Amino acid sequence: MVCFTLMRAVFYISSWNVIDHSLLNTLGIFGLGLAYDVTFNLYVALFFAVLLFIIPNRILNSKAFRYITYLFFFGFLYFLYFTFAAEWFFWEEFKTRFNFIAVDYMVYRREVTDNIVESYPIPYILSGVFLAALATFWMVKGLLRKSLLSKEGFLRRGIITLSIIALSLFSYQVVDQSFRDAVVNNYEKELCSNGHYQFVGAFRNNNLDYKPFYAVAPDLQISELAKKSVGKDPEAGGLYDISRNIEAVGEARRLNVFVICVESLSADFLTRFGQKKNLSPFMDRWFKEGFLFTRFYATGTRTIRALEAITLSIPPTAGRSLVKRPDNGNMQNLGKIFKDRGYDIAFLYGGRGYFDNMNAFYSGNGFRVVDLYDFEDGEVIFQNAWGLSDGDLYRKAVKEANRAYEKGNPFFYFLMTTSNHRPYTFPEGKIDIPSGTGGRNGAVKYTDYALGEFLSLARKQKWFDDTVFVLVADHCASANGEVGLPLNKYHIPLFIYSPKYITAKEVPKISSQIDIGPTLLSLLGFSYFWGNNILDERFHERALIGNYQKLGLYEDQKLVILSPGKKVELMENPETENRIKTVEGNDPFSLAAIAYYQGADYILKHRMNRLP
Repeated sequence: MVCFTLMRAVFYISSWNVIDHSLLNTLGIFGLGLAYDVTFNLYVALFFAVLLFIIPNRILNSKAFRYITYLFFFGFLYFLYFTFAAEWFFWEEFKTRFNFIAVDYMVYRREVTDNIVESYPIPYILSGVFLAALATFWMVKGLLRKSLLSKEGFLRRGIITLSIIALSLFSYQVVDQSFRDAVVNNYEKELCSNGHYQFVGAFRNNNLDYKPFYAVAPDLQISELAKKSVGKDPEAGGLYDISRNIEAVGEARRLNVFVICVESLSADFLTRFGQKKNLSPFMDRWFKEGFLFTRFYATGTRTIRALEAITLSIPPTAGRSLVKRPDNGNMQNLGKIFKDRGYDIAFLYGGRGYFDNMNAFYSGNGFRVVDLYDFEDGEVIFQNAWGLSDGDLYRKAVKEANRAYEKGNPFFYFLMTTSNHRPYTFPEGKIDIPSGTGGRNGAVKYTDYALGEFLSLARKQKWFDDTVFVLVADHCASANGEVGLPLNKYHIPLFIYSPKYITAKEVPKISSQIDIGPTLLSLLGFSYFWGNNILDERFHERALIGNYQKLGLYEDQKLVILSPGKKVELMENPETENRIKTVEGNDPFSLAAIAYYQGADYILKHRMNRLP
């Protein structure tokens, strides 16, 4: 209990500038936190109480059992302190206590372990954890020995065990996530939490069904709204049938396409959006040569959300991304449209494609997959925990493009980069910041350098003039903020470049990643049936954003947020203000948000986006 409270105090101090530290609020944070701490400790005590109840005294009092218990208890202390250290680094990265991301990361031991080893002084951390565990063990060893040598009667042990069982059941019934969810400020909500409790809870709930948890409306009403949102006659087609045929204007152009999805490239890293450190000299020049979408937003906070949105043109869903769900193949997707036109379509990733189920998702949807294991030794200049440097990925992409060109095939290649990620290491001698020393700034500057190198190499290729380059970030570098969905933490760049076919201009329309596919297809003169083209003068400006629980719609200077518990909240002027209020959810704006997410849930459940 003391350790949990101290940990909360450390997080409290680190969040000083973004929380209300009045006495009343502080007492609320630590009081609610205590409730979660007690609940978790009861669950742990339950295991030991039952174990000690069923073991007879002759074994409990034996020397062999005593030393086994010492060893086990020391191991438990070491594990506990290790998780405290891990939670601090998790907080440093995500500004949250342990959650479903920590659960997901356990699956990918190699990437996560290598990243930790390359990012932190692990020998010192483990030594510190060992010394802390050893000191605690020696302080309580006497009490533990006395407890093991005591000859408690069966009745007394039974009463203690039953009491702990009763308290645990009571806590299970009374204490749940609704207490912390009532807190508006995200940082304060996380401070109230117990990371270990959250971690166990994430195992039970990392997928959310829409209708039981979110605000809903009659399907017929919502279906009509969904159809109107894409300009379809509400009477046409069946329930939630929003497909329609968008006939291209003019002759189709079979241009090559690179979609470059850049890791964690927040808009505010770029000079155009206010950065003063000159981290992006190449992009600053390049973005003046094509379409730059200045009010563009990520749909989520993780890479797989971007892959889902760009590839499938669907709103984010509650819980896990479709990329990680079972049965996620054979869907209507951007690559299929190109493949039907004779393109070579591929997903190229600098890391190990099994991470986050990317290989399975893309191969199941018709893409050829090229990941780290498809690179020959001579093609790898630099590698870290997450994979190859962006430069290695881009050179491989040019080779793949040349191979397709020589065969007479146009190509559609989706590239996912890795360099702008902790441990922020990259090839030496490329920029004026040494690898691993500049943190995020160094990684962003190398990301910019590698893009410039890629374009310089691409310009020398025969296919360059007939190629469209689409650059977009997967998400921002940090997505946490004071409110549920901090809009500025979703602001990313979208840039489309093809000097032979596209003239330079800025597009200030509010839009998000689900709009990339329709916009690209319209530029190429391809017919399509899903989504909206940002460049169409009839385009209704709006952005869909979310995290694993909250789902948002931003338009007309208002952001409506749908949350579990059928809660509907509204923020006005979310670009500049953080005030949030609860609303009924039956107003036109709230219903518009429900239409997107209830509609997406229905379409996915009824497999309406599947290929024939």
